[in-house]
This record gives sequence, C-alpha cells and structure tokens, in this order.
Amino acid sequence: MRELILAINPGSTSTKVAIFKGTENLRQQNISHSAEELAKFEKIADQYEFRKNAILEWIKEEGFELSQFIAIVGRGGLLRPMPSGTYLVTDKMIEDLKIGYQGEHASNLGGIIAKSIADSQGINAYIVDPVAVDEFEDIARISGLPEIPRRSLVHALNIKAVSRRVAKKLNKKLDEVNFIVAHLGGGISVAPLKNGRIVDVNNANEGGPFSPERCGGVPVGDLVKIAFSGKYTYKELKKKMVGQGGLVGYLGTNDAREVVKRINEGDEYAKLIFEAMAYQIAKEIGACAAVLCGKVDRIILTGGLAHSNLLNELIIDRVKFIADVEVVPGEDEMLALAEGAFRVVNGEEEAKIYEKEVVI
Repeated sequence: MRELILAINPGSTSTKVAIFKGTENLRQQNISHSAEELAKFEKIADQYEFRKNAILEWIKEEGFELSQFIAIVGRGGLLRPMPSGTYLVTDKMIEDLKIGYQGEHASNLGGIIAKSIADSQGINAYIVDPVAVDEFEDIARISGLPEIPRRSLVHALNIKAVSRRVAKKLNKKLDEVNFIVAHLGGGISVAPLKNGRIVDVNNANEGGPFSPERCGGVPVGDLVKIAFSGKYTYKELKKKMVGQGGLVGYLGTNDAREVVKRINEGDEYAKLIFEAMAYQIAKEIGACAAVLCGKVDRIILTGGLAHSNLLNELIIDRVKFIADVEVVPGEDEMLALAEGAFRVVNGEEEAKIYEKEVVI
C-alpha cells in the first residue's frame, strides 16, 4: 500500500532525506558527500544521478521499498519568481532547475531527483515554497536605482511552515493573519506576511541585518570604493560579503554559541557585536511593522539562531511594543516539505502548476 512520503533536501556537501507517514517522521538521514566525490562533476545539476543513487541505497538499507511511496517531495531551487505553495514538478520546471534560472545551487537538485524517482514509480513529485517564492507588492520592488529592482529571495519554506503553525495556534487560517517572521540562520530573512503572503523581505545575501557570516546591508558608497580599490577580485569581494561577513568578519566565528561563551567570560567587544546584530534584526522588524501599517498579529523568531535565549531577549526587548512574540527555534525543513506534499495528497490543497504561475 502506498502511504509514505520521501522528502529530499540537497545541500552543498550533503543530502538530507526523510521518510514520512503523513507528517510522522519514520526515518531521517544526512547523507554526506566528500569534496572528492563532488569534484568529478562540472555543474551542480550533473550530480543528480550520483545523489539519487545514494538516496536509493539508503532507502534499501532502511528496509523500505519504492512501491510504498505515494509521493516524492524535494527542496525547491532557484526557479523563476513564483507564488508560494506546493508545486507539481513538471518538465519545464526541470529545465529551469538544470540551467539554474536564478543561479546554481544544490537545492536545484531537489526537484530533479524527486521527479526521477517518482517517474520510476508512476507517482507525482513535488517541491514546496522554494527560495524563489515571490509575493511582493509592486511598491516593494522599487530600489532607488531603476537598473536594480529589489528581488524576492527568501527562506520561504521555514517562514511559511512556522507561520501556518502559529496561525493554527491562534485558531486562524494563514490568509487571515499578519505576521512578521524573522528567520535567523547563517543568513537572516525578516519578512512581513500580509494575509499570509510574503509581501516584502530583505535579500539575506545583500541587505537587511548582518548575520553569522553575511554582511547584510552596508554603506553602498564605501562598498563601491572597496570594489574599485583593486584590493579584491569580484569573487573575493563576494566571499567577503557572503561567507566572511557578519560575526565571522568581526569575531572570526559563525557560531553564536561561541560568541555567547565569550560574552559570559567578559568579552566586551563580542558583546557589542552580538548586540549590534540583535539591534539590526529588531530594526528590520520595525520596518516590517511599517509595511503592515502596524497591524501585526504576531512577531515570530525562528531558525537556528532562535535557540539563543540571549539573542531572543535582546530582540524582544526592542520589538515587544509592536506585538506579542512567538519563538519557534530551528528550521525543520524536512517536516515542512512533508507537510506541503501531504496537504496535496490529503486533498487539503491543490498542487500548483509551474507553467501557469510564472512568466515564461
């Protein structure tokens, strides 16, 4: 009997996989891939057969058969701008995932692998709330330079998943609430949800608060000077902004636990930098409150950094006047993927068709 859902979440050096019965997680594994193994492939899309075989081997080792699965769901990648939802993986979507429409990223493999496995069983493959989710209102796209529109690239999977859970807790549907959600991880996305739609967000790679390893929004004039100083290549400067910025740039670590340890040991500089990160997050939340005209049902702090009580306290002290704050630490992406697929399988939601929702 087909009743299981396989969730696939490819990362840069590993592939997370999980088997669900409904929304119950039966098995989960993080399959690691060595640098030597991945170096054999010229493009990320070329890795799909290698990663798929590793997944199939794991399923077999766990004692499951492909004939038990009712659907396969993969992490969505850098597709065309698209509304939120659970999408059927179609041939056109596969084309865009393979070319990396908005960039090459391991998450592009999620839909490719899911469809390959699903096709072998005559079942459907889905993706859920990819990074490319775009529900911006037109006013949010204006940047100040006509040549550079603001783009929606957002931690949509976790933001939407925790928003649904908090809305349910309030006995409301997602489209009945206004939330501000701060996804606090290696990158930080702070998004206002208007009737459940992500109508604005900072691009975590280019703006908003600095994070454990990203610089966030910096003075643009000084950034231009550095870019033309001859000191850095384009690649080096990009790495400095994303990878070597934020806590890494100031304190040499991206581990918030290490920073809190230093603070507890009396490191005043570490305290200043950590408080500055909280300050910038709170300031971004305040900006989102303006987007929602002050009509905010809840502020939600989520992501890995939300495990830090100190960070949460520093943020909450500054934003609690806006609305009550819910802390939902971590980012259970595997559950979020399974929930999205299950809503379609269970008939609660209709799967969206990529070609009908995006501009081709």
